[in-house]
Amino acid sequence: MARESRRSWMARNATGTKTLVRVVFGVIWLIDGVLKFEPGLPAAFPAMIQEAAQGQPAWLAPWFSMWYSAVLPNPAFWVYLTGVFEVALGVALVLGLLRKIAYAGGILLSLFIWAVPEGFGGPYGPGSTDIGTGIIYCFVFLCLMVINATFGPSSLSLDRVIEKKVKFWARLAEFGA
Repeated sequence: MARESRRSWMARNATGTKTLVRVVFGVIWLIDGVLKFEPGLPAAFPAMIQEAAQGQPAWLAPWFSMWYSAVLPNPAFWVYLTGVFEVALGVALVLGLLRKIAYAGGILLSLFIWAVPEGFGGPYGPGSTDIGTGIIYCFVFLCLMVINATFGPSSLSLDRVIEKKVKFWARLAEFGA
């Protein structure tokens, strides 16, 4: 008992804390995903890309031009597709389902959001104080990966329940499985 009391609060509560972080982050993604279904967003999306391109270095112009051209014919498709991915990611995080795939997919989705509508967080110049949220989300997902790999499988996840019945599931859900 004496040894247990010397461990830090974080070490004693690692299971609950890592689950709480995952679930809260999932709720954030759920809210963000649901907001993609607001009626005015598809019509505004092409303008968001043009706005993100403003003030960027000239060598990034083809990137934004390509995305503007891709989005313009059917912006609703891109907005709603992103919303579906965000909601699915939020559900996966809240339930603890397919965490390995969800964390990797979350990094890719965050990079997409950072690189297109957030315009890489730029332009960077005098008075610039924000690099955008997408890149920070990437690091949160990376931290979730490290936490999962360090502390092992999460006992408070749907993955854990499925792993007991389906042997190969751990390969989809756990790092180092």
